[in-house]
Amino acid sequence: MHTLKAEHLGSGRKAEHWPKPNLPEYAFIGRSNVGKSRLVNMLVGINKLARVSNTPGRTRNVEHFKVQGTSADATAEWLLADLPGYGFAKVSRDERTAWRAMIDAYLLERENLQCVFVLVDSRLEPQKNDLGMIGWLGEKGIPFAIAFTKSDKISQPQVMSSVAVYKKVLKKTWAKLPTLFITSAETRKGRDELLEFIASINADWKGLP
Repeated sequence: MHTLKAEHLGSGRKAEHWPKPNLPEYAFIGRSNVGKSRLVNMLVGINKLARVSNTPGRTRNVEHFKVQGTSADATAEWLLADLPGYGFAKVSRDERTAWRAMIDAYLLERENLQCVFVLVDSRLEPQKNDLGMIGWLGEKGIPFAIAFTKSDKISQPQVMSSVAVYKKVLKKTWAKLPTLFITSAETRKGRDELLEFIASINADWKGLP
């Protein structure tokens, strides 16, 4: 079991408001209400680190957290970014446009970004906006992985069927499938796998030039 400590570093919409890019960084993105903040809290083992809300669109800036392993934990230090959700948030068109510009700038320009975790609801068939984000990340050459959330809400056979459908759809446009994780913020499923994946990338981190 990985033991971590974490702290909220700040909230901002522009690069000058974000932490210095001196540690490897991982971003969480997905449709509104997919469970990003809950998964962040589950991953670091602190229930109230990221603010959780049942109201779509609650996260409006890039929320940064610093995570540090304790004792003999091999995860070391890294940064985690919780990005605003896309999809059904009830905000103005201007606000959605501003969010998209902020997210694009972050994903394209954040030089220490190591991987983007695209969160998708395991209960749903592949959604157009999720596939659009996955395709965009691929086009831009931004490393990413897919994390299926809320796996505790349906049966295990249903989860596996949902993942199989997703793989079938992705194989239409991807020669090699991205790394996939099955997670649950309630049961902590997938936590060790996610942290081991992050630790493996951190092990190769040499810092920025």
